[in-house]
This record gives sequence, structure tokens and C-alpha cells, in this order.
Amino acid sequence: MAAAGAPMSPAMNEASILMLALLAGGALGAVFFGGLWWTIRGTLFSRAPAVWFFGSFSLRMGLAVGGFLLVTRGDWRNALACMLGFLAARGAVTWLTRTRPAMSP
Repeated sequence: MAAAGAPMSPAMNEASILMLALLAGGALGAVFFGGLWWTIRGTLFSRAPAVWFFGSFSLRMGLAVGGFLLVTRGDWRNALACMLGFLAARGAVTWLTRTRPAMSP
């Protein structure tokens, strides 16, 4: 274990960068897929569902693409970690927003 103030090894620094990319991908995915769920629920009773869908899609894609560009910094390993976090968030949002069957008496 390195003493306080000692420089980190390159492998340790790279691992922490990849973990941050994974977490950032998860946050981007949660915003993207959570926003999609919110949009679908909002359009059910909207007078202009096309506006909801187009506006939400534009905002979600802008945030996702911009976030990916900031996180990856041109490195394929960061892109892979970010994508894995994004896909994990998809599974989490799908699981959290699933409809539960009503309990029968």
C-alpha cells in the first residue's frame, strides 16, 4: 500500500479511470432510459405526443452522445467501460419500472 502523498502507479490510475467511465456510463444510461420511461408515461395523456417524443429523444440523445464523448476521450477502453455501464443501467431501469402483477385474494 502506498504512503499518503505517494504517486499512484499507472495501472492503478488506469483502473480508477475505467471505474469512473463505468459509473459515468451507468449515470448516462439511467438518465437516458429513465427519461424514455418518463416520456412514454407523459405521452399517454398528452395532446401532442409527437412533441414529447421528438423533444425527449433530442434531449436524451444529446446528453448521451455528449456524455460519451466527454467520458471516452478517444480511448476504446473507456468507451467499452462506459457502454457496459450504460447497458447495465438499461437493465436496472427496466427492472425498476416493470409492472407488477396484482395480487389475487
